[in-house]
Amino acid sequence: MKRICTLILAAGLVFGAATGASAIDFKAKGQWLMGFGVGTDSPVSKISKNGNKTKADNTDTFDAQQRVRLQLDAVASEALSGTVYFEIGTQKWGKSDNGGALGADGNNQVRVKNAYIDWAIPQTDAKVRMGIQGLALPNTYAGGSAVMDTDVAAVVGSYKFNENVALTAFWARPFNDNFNGKDARYSNNHANYLDNMDLFGVTAPLTFDGVNLTPWVMYGILGKNTLTNYVDNTDDGVDNGSYSNIGSRDGNPPYTLLPFPVASNPSSLGGTSKAYGSMFWAGLPLAVTMFDPLNIELDINYGYVEGMGRYDVQKGQGGDMVRGSTQRQGWLAKALVEYKMDWATPGLFGWYASGDDGSVKNGSERMPSLVPTGNFTSYMGDGNYGWLRQDYGVDYAGTWGIGAQLKDMSFLEDLKHTFRLAYWGGTNSTSMVKYMSSAYAWTEGVGAATVPYLTTKDGLVEFNLVNSYKIYQNLEMNLELDYLVNCMDNSTWKKANTPSSFSKQDMWKAQVTFAYSF
Repeated sequence: MKRICTLILAAGLVFGAATGASAIDFKAKGQWLMGFGVGTDSPVSKISKNGNKTKADNTDTFDAQQRVRLQLDAVASEALSGTVYFEIGTQKWGKSDNGGALGADGNNQVRVKNAYIDWAIPQTDAKVRMGIQGLALPNTYAGGSAVMDTDVAAVVGSYKFNENVALTAFWARPFNDNFNGKDARYSNNHANYLDNMDLFGVTAPLTFDGVNLTPWVMYGILGKNTLTNYVDNTDDGVDNGSYSNIGSRDGNPPYTLLPFPVASNPSSLGGTSKAYGSMFWAGLPLAVTMFDPLNIELDINYGYVEGMGRYDVQKGQGGDMVRGSTQRQGWLAKALVEYKMDWATPGLFGWYASGDDGSVKNGSERMPSLVPTGNFTSYMGDGNYGWLRQDYGVDYAGTWGIGAQLKDMSFLEDLKHTFRLAYWGGTNSTSMVKYMSSAYAWTEGVGAATVPYLTTKDGLVEFNLVNSYKIYQNLEMNLELDYLVNCMDNSTWKKANTPSSFSKQDMWKAQVTFAYSF
């Protein structure tokens, strides 16, 4: 009798599980990218220091790679669902450690990009999303988000009061428990000590006839050990380690949150008695569509990061050491005006951002950010498939620019073209060069997902041509051609604190990407 009862109970559990599972609606979507590209990735070709010449552009001219993203949604009802989003790659063809070499057996190439649940608070219209998710500060207007657009662990709540007014609030934790504790400042091991970053934000989407705007604010706290790590790989009992930056796959916050001289040399950062520092951002994106087909967009942003200690930096060649502040604050304004026509959408765009004033003692005047995604252009920006070769210019801090475009030109069915021409200028004082290694900001700086450090005498001219052909309903072939005229002022950068000479070069890129989306 006991065995019969056990069998009946087991059968009930099986059928109950099957009944519950059948109530879940599984939906899948994803994208395959296959890309092939050629180009140059450095604005400097050679650097000569102490009589020794080194090649600055060491990347391959040709790349072939692929990436797969798969998303699975488990939908129980309109009030409850879960999502997991996997990424396989990016896999460079021929590279063994990411599975692109002979045998295709690389490790650690399957990653969880997103994993979250969506649920509605019972008896209300409030919705909650919890988990690792894509989080973008209001950026649908004028050139992308200037502060943050990335994947992050967060809790996001939203409520729509009526068709005109809504409210969204979130808490996000971009960094925590990454500090190894091996630090000359501490007598004992302080692993994971004061190394978290937390962000708290509120956005208020306002939608009216012909006018959309979303004012938002975000406050954050930054632990004293969040952005740096202390590495000492020896066991000789002697402190001979050094600091290194802690970044992420999508951005490099030390470069976008700290003044450039200390970001490029984290070992110069001194200690601080503060456990945490404050961060603050505010923005106002605005879109005016009431004059359709004329579209006007504007985005204004401000950011502040409290100084967490000071650093020593040499002023000029053979000059004295100067104490610099790690405080950083600044602003940025972007605008876009376009007119939609039958055959294309012509438009004008531009931006202006505050720049460093030439003194390190009062910190940096460039606007701080976390993961900016400027997309006005496609080479110095994120305006197309930017994963194939190095993405430059996603951060507009310390620059100004103006450009024109003809978007979505179409003369044949399923074939579109976008042409852009843009000029980039700098708003940073030429005096700041005295605190940097010669040409460093034009070589290593661009590798940190930022633009080269542009002074008021530097400039860039960018040409983009993006062609998109729909082979099938779900298969697109994308051909991008870019050229960048390098107007770097050699005489300015020769005044840097580290004597060296260099040869600048123009940059270019040609890539074709096949995208299968479903």
